[in-house]
Amino acid sequence: MSTEKPAHEKINYIEFQSSDFGKTKAFFGAVFDWTFVDYGSDYVAIDNAGIDGGFFKSDQNANPANGSVLIVFYSHSLAETLAKVTANGGVITQPIFDFPGGQRFHFNDTTGNEFAVWSDQR
Repeated sequence: MSTEKPAHEKINYIEFQSSDFGKTKAFFGAVFDWTFVDYGSDYVAIDNAGIDGGFFKSDQNANPANGSVLIVFYSHSLAETLAKVTANGGVITQPIFDFPGGQRFHFNDTTGNEFAVWSDQR
């Protein structure tokens, strides 16, 4: 966690659900180089994610089609990140497509949460 004082009225922390912390830590550690701190059996904090946050134990998953917010990562190389996602068990739900500002793809992590990755690099 950051030791700086949080910015007033700005997003400071984000929590995701996970039905399997082992799968979650293996996936995000391998693909995005996140590290983790376990807090009992129902919570794991994340480090090196660009924002402080964590995963709580839940059998549900986050999907924009069900009303969830979509978390979008940035990458210097979509092809490289897409390859890492699939090599580590992620499922591509929308292949690379153009959108205003660049290109992106969507994927489900190993517990079914949907995320996206975008880049302004072609």
